[in-house]
This record gives sequence, C-alpha cells and structure tokens, in this order.
Amino acid sequence: MNREPLLVPVIIGAVLAFGVLAAWFLKVPSEKTQLGYRGVGMELVENKRTTAKLKATNELPEPQPALDPEEIAGPRASEVYENVQVLGDLSEAQFNRIMAAITEWVSPEQGCVYCHNEEGNFASDDNYAKIVSRRMFQMTQHINGQWKDHVGNVGVTCYTCHRGKNVPEYIWFDAKTPKQENRMLGRRDSQNEGGLKSSGYSSLPNAHYASFLANVGDDKNRRIRVQDKAALDSGLGATIQDTEWTYGLMMHMTESLGVNCTFCHNSRAFGSWEQSTPQRVNAWHGIRMVRDLNAAFLEPLKPVYPDKRLGPTGDAPKANCTTCHQHVSKPLYGAEMLKDYLASLSPTAK
Repeated sequence: MNREPLLVPVIIGAVLAFGVLAAWFLKVPSEKTQLGYRGVGMELVENKRTTAKLKATNELPEPQPALDPEEIAGPRASEVYENVQVLGDLSEAQFNRIMAAITEWVSPEQGCVYCHNEEGNFASDDNYAKIVSRRMFQMTQHINGQWKDHVGNVGVTCYTCHRGKNVPEYIWFDAKTPKQENRMLGRRDSQNEGGLKSSGYSSLPNAHYASFLANVGDDKNRRIRVQDKAALDSGLGATIQDTEWTYGLMMHMTESLGVNCTFCHNSRAFGSWEQSTPQRVNAWHGIRMVRDLNAAFLEPLKPVYPDKRLGPTGDAPKANCTTCHQHVSKPLYGAEMLKDYLASLSPTAK
C-alpha cells in the first residue's frame, strides 16, 4: 500500500498547527531583560499587555493642595480638636489635609463617617473603624521609620494598600481547621486548591501565610531554607512539608511582585546569597517586616473588629506581600507618594 498520499495531509496539518501556535505566541508580546550571564536563564520576562493594565491600576491620586508656612506654623491639632492621640503635633491645617487625603484613599464614597460618629461627634471612639485607623497610622509610621531596609525613602501611605477601598483588596485569614474542611481522609493542609493565587495556581498548600508571615514563634520554627548544601544529611532537618510550604511562599512572592524566580535568585545556585541579586536581601527584610506588622499591629486588633470583619476561624485580617505590591515589583512602581505627606506619616509624627 502506497502511504505517500497520506503523508501530504499530515504534513499540511502539522504546518497549519505550527502556524496557529506561532501566531498565538506572537500575539502575546513579551519582553525579556537579561539579569545574568548568557545561558544561565537569568531573565526577567514581562508581558506588555499585563504591564499596560498594571500601570493603569497603579496611578497615583493627585496630592492635596500644599500648605503655606503660615498654615504649617499654626495651632497644633491637639489644641484645636479633642481626642487626637496620634497626630496631635501636626498643625490644624496639616491635620485637616491628611484627613482629607485619608477620605480619598480609604472611604471616597462614605466620607468622614466611615470612621467618625455619624452625629458629628468626631472626638467619639464609638466607631471601630476609627480605632483601627488610628492604629494604622501608627503602623505606617513604624514602617517608614523602622523598615527602611525594605521600603527605603519611598515609604508607604494608606493608599499603598487601600487604593480607594475601605478594606485592602489583598488580605488573608487563617486557613480552615481540619474539622471545618470536613474531609473524610483527614487534614488536607489547604493543599490541592489549584484555583488560589496564593500558591501560583499550583497544588501547593496555601498554609504558608500562617507558617511564615504570622506571629508563630522565632525564626527557627519558620524554616524557609530547605535546600541542603551537602551531598549527605547535614542536619538541616527540613521535611517535605517544609519544602511544600517554602515553595508555596515563593509562588506567592512571584505572583505578588509580578516577577519570576530570577528576580531574586541566581538560576545556577538558588541557595547562594553571594550569587543572588540585591533584591533577595530586600525580600528577606520584607518577609520579616510583614511578620512584624501582623504580630504587632494587625493580629492584636481582633477584639476591635466586628464579627463580619473576622475570618472563618475568627482571626483578624492580616497582610502579605500582595497587600502592598499588588503584582508589581515596587508598589505603585516606586512613586514617591510619601514625600507629599511626610509630616503626617513619618516616624516623628506623634
């Protein structure tokens, strides 16, 4: 039997399939930035369409009108208003300016009454949102003063996380307990939930938030390094579960920053600090900063929140890398928004 006639449609089909695939790849424009030596895979891949969308969602609001020296030198807010516990050293004009900015950043629809008494008694603390916002001012000052190794002089403002929403879009709660998961074969450890961005849509467990980014003890109980440098067991002691949690955290960070692994790591020696990029050190400080914020500021607010604001296990909302970064390597592409509100959100403000 002559098979040559059959080869013609097969070849044509293969060519057409190749053409369709090539057209599909070509219509997804991407750029590659070489980060290391050629041939070692040290490249940062960026999709142009994704970048265009992200730039549209990372635009800064216009700053509030600047104040003249006479307004800055005016009477202090604590002398004019009652119950000003955090920003009392600002002038009345500076205080009103930051309050107007907060309204735009956090509650553009509800206005002042989102945090303050609806009857006009602004000194009252009967609204839980006011107590939370006061603590958030202190947290922002803490970040800008104590975590310059991560945020640098760019710093953060309330808008960095809130982006015009009452509650930041990217927060997290503790995973459900085994009983709440209601699994016949026991604990799933929040694994095989492939639809979750927290693990890069993989089957990796999403329990890495509580394992690495919350107040769960000292560093030795939150082992992120799971790659041994020796051929034989050197006592690192990492388990398969440690490895899964670590890789889940890494997937979360790549998703949060919109980058691939080589943004921080050298692809020929992932564990080597000497061969890593400077961003890895910045990420090291970032992980510890998030732990600090969750432990010192966010988790302790649990008694203040109403039940509707708590998670399925009754815990308070907490932060992770996406809370600030929102899929770009530098929040708001590194725009220096803090400089317009330095007097209010710097560590010297009281």
